[in-house]
Parts: sequence; C-alpha cells; structure tokens
Amino acid sequence: MRTPRRRHRVLPAVLAATALVAAVSGCSRAAESTTQSSDSGPAVELRLGFFPNVTHAPALVGIDEDRKFIAKELGGTKLSTQAFNAGPSAVEALLAGSLDATFIGPNPTINAFTKSNGQAVRLIAGAATGGAQLVVRKEITGPQQLKDKTIATPQLGGTQDVALRAYLAQQGLKVETTGGKDVKIANTENPQTFDAFRTGQLDGGWLPEPWASRLVLEAGGKVLVDERDLWPGGKFPTTVLIVRTEFAQKHPATVKALLRGHVAATKFLNDNPAEAKKTVNAALGRYAGKPLPEPVLERSFSQIAFSTDPAASTFPKLSKDAVAAGVAKQEFDLKGLVDLTALNEALRAAGQPTADASGLDGK
Repeated sequence: MRTPRRRHRVLPAVLAATALVAAVSGCSRAAESTTQSSDSGPAVELRLGFFPNVTHAPALVGIDEDRKFIAKELGGTKLSTQAFNAGPSAVEALLAGSLDATFIGPNPTINAFTKSNGQAVRLIAGAATGGAQLVVRKEITGPQQLKDKTIATPQLGGTQDVALRAYLAQQGLKVETTGGKDVKIANTENPQTFDAFRTGQLDGGWLPEPWASRLVLEAGGKVLVDERDLWPGGKFPTTVLIVRTEFAQKHPATVKALLRGHVAATKFLNDNPAEAKKTVNAALGRYAGKPLPEPVLERSFSQIAFSTDPAASTFPKLSKDAVAAGVAKQEFDLKGLVDLTALNEALRAAGQPTADASGLDGK
C-alpha cells in the first residue's frame, strides 16, 4: 500500500492497554445531550478516523480535499484524519485519547460503550447500511460445509467478525470463542484476505465492500450469505459515526460542524452517484495504490445504502449477537449510547427529515 499523504496517517493496530484504561477512567457519563457541559469553544484540531472501504463512502467524500465538505464546516479547526483496517483498532485509539471521532462499525461502538460502562463514547450519526457478505469457494454450497474450513474477518470483535461468529453459532458450528474448533476464523487485514483467498490459503471471508465484491469478481468466489438476508427489511448498520464524550462536551460547536459536513457529504453521495463514485474510487486509489475496476465499484455501491440515520433499533440485537458470538460476556444496557441532538439540528438546517433513536431499549 502506498504511503498516504501527510494528513492521512495509518495508526498501528494495537495500542497499550494501560493507555486505554486510563482514557476510559477519565470520562464522565452524561445520558442527556453530550453538548450540555464544559463548553470550551471550537477545537483547535479534530482527529477523525475512517476505513478505506466503500462502506465508509460518506467519510471518504466528507474528507475529500477537493470538495472539503467537513473541512469547510470546521472553519478554523484543523481536520486530521487516520485510516484503520477495522473497528477495534479505532476504538483503542479513541479510548486512548489519540482520536476524537471516527466512522466505525456498530459492534466496536457497542464494545467501546460497554468497556467504559457507558461513559466514553456517543453515537452521533449513521453513515451506511448493508454492504457485507460471506464469500466462499464455489464448491461450498451450504453452512455445514464450512466445517474444517478457514474463514477470514477483518479483526476480532469487529462488526463482520461478530456477524460471522453469531451466524456459525446459529448453524451449530463452534469456533474458539464459543468453545469449539469446527471452523477456524482468521482475523486478517482485508488486502491480505484477498490475496490469501485468491491463492487458496483461505476458504472464504465475511467482509465489507469492496472486499466482498473483489472476492466474487476478481478471485472466483461466490456469496454464501448476504447479511441483508439476516435482518428484517434487509437493513442493518455497517458504518456509524461516534465521538468521544469528553470531546463532545468540550467542543459541541466542532461536533455540530462535523455533522453539518457529514450531512452534506451524504446528500452528495445520494444525489450525485456518478460523481460520488469517482470521488470514492480516487480516495481508495490513494490508500490501496490503485482504484477499483469499474465492475467492482458498481457492485460494491449496489450493496449499500447511505444514510445519516443510525438504525438505532438494531443495536439491541447487535449486542445479543456479540454474546452469541462469544466476544462479549453479557448484554449491556445501551440507553444513553445514541445522541442525535446535533445531527437533527444539522438535518433540519438542511431541510431534511430528522433521524430517530427509538427502539434502542438496551436489554
């Protein structure tokens, strides 16, 4: 992968656990709006995380250096960005205080909230739904044929990792987190998964876009499970936007500016799909060394819906899935996780319908 430009820094996957604990202990819980206390004015800098995936297209469009949807709204606040392979690494950076906000999957969001006893983070917007599939070798025709196979996910405890482990548990197949060895799960960065699948070292992967499409179109795989088929109405969150609670309390104006930029970027994605695809593909080229082939780009976009609504009603089930997957010991009361106050202010200002957090009842 080519070294990104100076503003885009790839953070190492593992940070010191002691730093994580220290960051968590410094946060204070506020079930009410995160914008109500300790206002210190706009931040000098906003450190924003994202993944170089099509499922993070709102982020890639929002931080684009030509369109500057987010940067223009931030005004004098410097925008610094960091790219991650998967959610757990971004959570570690956020909890350690080296990141202020990040686009991320729902399961690492829940994990950050539960690890900090509901203190450290708030979910402030949605970004994308759909766009994750289990792609396998063509000779695998059903879930029972996954036994004794090796399947990849981006990182232990990430959204696709939890989805795979929960699905296997439903099929009666055990993995190391559920007390068995029926299926081996290899937590592997997405580019390495693609190479390993193509060379026969892996039997499949539960992956976000564009990697699922790349396995299908470029590596001869087939879809065994489209995750949309596992959810009522085919809607499940793949990417949301979260912020450190402490940062939101100190710099509510900066959070509002971030959300105005996010609303504008998401609208651009939906209103101008052809131009948006070019912008996203150019960004992917910067991080992966080359842009996606047109068929992969088109298939990837066809799997995803972009929306600032976080699909909050799905989070209790996502929490249950983490327990079924063996990556969480118990469900956690998720009340207080979602704060859409600033998002809805931005949506109203843009003349768009507001988002709804109803249905998030924790346990």
